[in-house]
Amino acid sequence: MRKIFAVFALFIALGWQLNAQTTSLCHFDAKTKVFRMDGGNVSYVFGVNTRGELQQLYWGGKLGATDDFPQATPMPGWASFDSSYTNTPEEYVGWGAGLYVEPALKVTFADGTRDLVLHYDSYKLTPHGVDVVLKDIKRYVFVILHYEMDPASGILARSANIVNREPQPITVEQAAAAAWSLPAGHYTLNYLTGRWAGEWTLTQETLKPGERVIESRRGSTGHQANPWFAIQAGGPNDEHGDVWFGALAWSGSWRITVEQDQLDAIRVTGGFNPFDFGYVLHPGQQLDTPIFYGGFSAHGMGGASRLLHHFEIAHILPHRVGDGDNAAPKPRPVIYNSWEATGMNVSEANQMALAEKAAALGVDRFVMDDGWFGQRKTDHAGLGDWYVNPQKFPHGLKPLIDKVHSLGMDFGLWVEPEMVNPDSDLYRKHPDWVLNFPGRPRSEERNQLVLNLARPDVRAYVFGVLDKLLTDNDIAFLKWDYNRNWSEPGWDQLPATEQKKVYVAFVQNLYGILAELEKKHPKVEIESCSGGGGRVDLGILKYADEVWPSDNTDPFDRLTQQYGFTYAYTPQVMMAWVTDSPHWLNKRSTSLDYRILSSMEGSLGIGADITKWNDEEMATAKRLIADYHQVQKTIVQGELYRLISPRNGSEFSANEMVNHDKSQAVFFLYIHSTQEGRGFPRLKLLGLDPKAEYALTSIQGEAAPGTPTTASGAWWMNHGIDMGADFRGDFQAAAFRLDKK
Repeated sequence: MRKIFAVFALFIALGWQLNAQTTSLCHFDAKTKVFRMDGGNVSYVFGVNTRGELQQLYWGGKLGATDDFPQATPMPGWASFDSSYTNTPEEYVGWGAGLYVEPALKVTFADGTRDLVLHYDSYKLTPHGVDVVLKDIKRYVFVILHYEMDPASGILARSANIVNREPQPITVEQAAAAAWSLPAGHYTLNYLTGRWAGEWTLTQETLKPGERVIESRRGSTGHQANPWFAIQAGGPNDEHGDVWFGALAWSGSWRITVEQDQLDAIRVTGGFNPFDFGYVLHPGQQLDTPIFYGGFSAHGMGGASRLLHHFEIAHILPHRVGDGDNAAPKPRPVIYNSWEATGMNVSEANQMALAEKAAALGVDRFVMDDGWFGQRKTDHAGLGDWYVNPQKFPHGLKPLIDKVHSLGMDFGLWVEPEMVNPDSDLYRKHPDWVLNFPGRPRSEERNQLVLNLARPDVRAYVFGVLDKLLTDNDIAFLKWDYNRNWSEPGWDQLPATEQKKVYVAFVQNLYGILAELEKKHPKVEIESCSGGGGRVDLGILKYADEVWPSDNTDPFDRLTQQYGFTYAYTPQVMMAWVTDSPHWLNKRSTSLDYRILSSMEGSLGIGADITKWNDEEMATAKRLIADYHQVQKTIVQGELYRLISPRNGSEFSANEMVNHDKSQAVFFLYIHSTQEGRGFPRLKLLGLDPKAEYALTSIQGEAAPGTPTTASGAWWMNHGIDMGADFRGDFQAAAFRLDKK
C-alpha cells in the first residue's frame, strides 16, 4: 500500500495523469517495451529489458519506419569478475549490485546503505519526447529521465530529476545528467583543452581501455577543458564518417567520463563533478541535473559541428527572432571596447574621444571596460562597489551614453558582479559573503575573492545593483566578467553535512539572476567572459548572447583557437577583436588587414587603441567593417567548412561559410610563412549549388590571372580557385565572397 501511495504521489507532484495520451516524437511499443525517437537523420532507441532495467538499443542514422526491435536482453556476464549488470548499457545506472563501470547515480541512505538498483516504473509521452520514471528495487528513490529530441537536427536533450520519497534524508554523492553508449569498435575521441591565453586546442586520440576523464573542479566551466566531446568511428575526418557528439549545459564544476569497458564498448557519462560533492535530499526534496545534449552525424566532424551550430542558434541562444527552426538571434553588433586604449584610466573625456573615432569606422556598439565604478583605479580595489565613480564621471554615465547615442551607436559596460576586492566597501561591511572556511586563509587571485552567490542575501545584492544600474542608465549590453576560479568553497550558513550544495546553488542563482534581468530588461544583451574562455558552455549560453573565447587576441593564435572553438560552438557567439600590433602576448607584428580578416571569422570587434591609428589604417578598417556588415550573417550563421587546418604547424589555412539557401559564400585564406617559394594550394570549395552561377568578389587580395569572375558552383567546388603570385610571405590573408546570380 505504501508503494502504491508513493508512486501515486509522485505522479501528482509531476502533474501526470496515469493514462495521458499525447502526440510525441517518441513511440512506445507496449508489447516489446521499446521506446523509439526519430529526428532529423537520427534514431535513438532504448527499452525495458527482461530484468526490468532501462537499456540502450541503438543510436545512429535514421532507421526505416517499419524497423523494430525485440524486447531488450541484458548483456551476459564475463566470467565471475564482470557481471551482466556491469556489461549492460543502461540508460541511467545506479551504483550497486556489483557495478564496476561509471555509475550515473550514487547515493547513501540514512542507515548507511549505499546500494542503488534502478528499474523501470512508468512513462509519459511529451510533445518532443518522453519522461521515464525509474525506481530503486526496494527504496523510495525515484529518477525521472527527461528525453527531448529536436525534430530538425535529431539532437537529444537528456536530464534527470532525482526525487527522495524515503522517510529519511539521502545524500547524493554522484549525479550524471545522462549516459550515452556505443557498441564495441575502433573510435577516435575529440575534446577541447587549454589554459588561459591558450584555449580551444582540439585534442584527438584513439580510444583505449579505461577511462578518459574530462572535467573542471574549479566551480566554473574552466579554460583547461570544455564540456563537449565528439567520438568518430575510425580515424578523424572533417567531412566523412560517423560521429557521435555531446555537450553538457552546466557552468559549474562538471565531469564527463569516456570509458571503453572490458568488452570494448563505449560509455560516456556526464553531469555534476562528484569531487567534493554531496547533495542532501530531505524527504520530498528533489535535485535536477543539468541537460546533456547528444547528437549524431554521418558527415564527419564538420557535419557534427554544423548540426550543433544550427541547434544552438535555433534553440539555445537568447534574443531569437522568429519561431521554431527559423528562429535565430540577430548577428552581433560590431563593437569597440576601450580596454587596450585606456585600461582603468577611464574618464568622460577620453571615452567620448574614443567613441568619436569608433563611430567613424562604422562600429555599432561602444563598450566602456573596467575602471568606471567605486574606487577602481587598479585591480586592487573597488570590485563589489557598483556605483559610478564621481571623480571620473561627475555627472554620472548619462553624458557619455548620450554622446555615444548621438554618434549612432548603442552603449555597453563591463561588470564583474560575482567578485569582490578585500579593499572595497562591500567586503568591509560583509566579509562573510565570500566563499570561505571560517578560521582558514582566504586565497586571493587577481586581488579578489569570490562572492558566495549561493547565499540568498548575496544573490539579492547582485541582482539589485545590476537592476539599478540598468534601470538608471540606457545600457544595451553588459560584458559580464569572471576573473578567477573558486577556492575554500565553504558555506557556513548551512549545516556541515549540507554545505556542499554550494556547487549547485551558486550556479542556479547565477542562472536565476540572468533570467530575472532578461525578464525585467529584455533588450539588454550579455557577454559571458571569464578571462577568456573560462565559462563557455550551453548552460550559460541560454542567457548570454555572446562569449569571449580568449584574452589572447593575437590574430595568428586566434586562427587555431577559432578552429577549435567552432567544433563545439557557433561563430555567432564567438567575439573576435582586432587589437594592437606588436601583440602584447607574443610580441608578433602583423598587418591590420591580416588582423581584421582573422577577426572577421567570428563576431567582429575592435579593441585596439584607435587613437594611434593613422588615416590609412582608419580607411582600411572602415572599408573592411563595411564589407563585413554585408556578409556577416553568412559568416556567423551559415554552414562552416574547414578547408585547410591551421593545426600542427601548417603553412596554410582556409575556411568557408555558405548561407542556408546557398546564395552566398565567404571564404578566408591565410599563409603562416611561405617556404621555398611555394604558393598557396588550389582551394576547392564545398557546400555550393553545383548548378548555380556564382560571381566572385574580392574582399581582400587577388585571385590568379584568368580566374573567372562568374562560374558555376561545380567549377568552384571541382576546379577551385588559385591565388596570384603575390600571395606569399609571412602572415598574409585574403578573403572573397561568392554571390549566386
